[in-house]
Amino acid sequence: MDAFKSLVNYISNPTILFTAVLVGFPFVFPPTNWFYKVHKKLGIHKLWTKKGLIIMVAITIAFFIFGLGDDNFKKIVLKPDNVPISGLIILLIFFTWLSLSQAYKNDKLIDEGKPVDEHYEAPNDKVLVWPDLVYVELISLILFSAFMLIWSIGLPAPLEEPANPSESPNPAKAPWYFLGLQEMLVYFDPWYAGVVLPTFIIIGLMAIPYIDTDPNGSGYYSYKNRMLSLSIYLFGWLVLWNVLIVIGTFLRGPNWGFFGPFEYWDSHRLEALTNVNLSELFYIKWLNMGLPSNILVREAPGLLIMFLTFAVTPPLLAKTALKSFYERLGSTRYTIFVVLMIFGALLPVKMYLRWFFNLKYIISMPEFFFNF
Repeated sequence: MDAFKSLVNYISNPTILFTAVLVGFPFVFPPTNWFYKVHKKLGIHKLWTKKGLIIMVAITIAFFIFGLGDDNFKKIVLKPDNVPISGLIILLIFFTWLSLSQAYKNDKLIDEGKPVDEHYEAPNDKVLVWPDLVYVELISLILFSAFMLIWSIGLPAPLEEPANPSESPNPAKAPWYFLGLQEMLVYFDPWYAGVVLPTFIIIGLMAIPYIDTDPNGSGYYSYKNRMLSLSIYLFGWLVLWNVLIVIGTFLRGPNWGFFGPFEYWDSHRLEALTNVNLSELFYIKWLNMGLPSNILVREAPGLLIMFLTFAVTPPLLAKTALKSFYERLGSTRYTIFVVLMIFGALLPVKMYLRWFFNLKYIISMPEFFFNF
């Protein structure tokens, strides 16, 4: 058991965990026909059957039950703030399975030339608000009230002592729904991590139906007809948001350091990191010279990278990998799509740059309060 716990702690290292998520994601949620064929060949599509749901939920619950035998794991999971997050993980698995199982079921019906499940005839009979609807709502209200009453009695409210400006909690964590943003703050300037990036992620997810206006797959669940759009949406929702919440909840400990789920939260452990800007790496470390006094010259490497990323990458992809996508969307919608995609990709890229190179900012202009 100790060997298993050590293995889990090792895998929970962000560089390994996040890499595994990024590598495995396109095979679980294929964005192209090639990935879809591999996905089917490996049998990964069976995850979206009833048997797959039972296996995923059973493994998750078994892991939590096994972990409760460890004091360190128990202190994290049973903390009143974190108990709802454990339940949300189960709900996230279930509702992701529910939508994708219906999508794969419809894909099978389409291949067989049959109407999809969402196809229906207008019913001739009427359903009355009373007693049909109100009765169901009343029963739901009573059951949920009883659940909340039992919850409030069995689990103490996560209230702490009055705020003390001379003593801050360690770690100081935001509410669970902001932990994704708090994790982004580690890698980006506050204006970008707290405003720009979340805004673009949310707008990007909302814009997908307006960018990809293909009528196939409209009005019913289907995966094959909307592979790229669904894959991008699930990446933004699951990886760029939910995975960061899980990391911030269970793996971030004292001094905002990374700890495995079975690892003791040692408040005295502090990793010595010297974060540097790209300009410092380029001029001081690589060219072995001082930083130029001119701001534009000093930040020229970062400005050049951003120019290539946002000005050169979109037309280059339009001529190569995304040529068919460009022809289908047109220049305006394609440009919006690629820019939003780049903003989403910058988050994992910057995370790796921080982990491997201790890179703080690609562009650092504190004189103008602009850091990127």
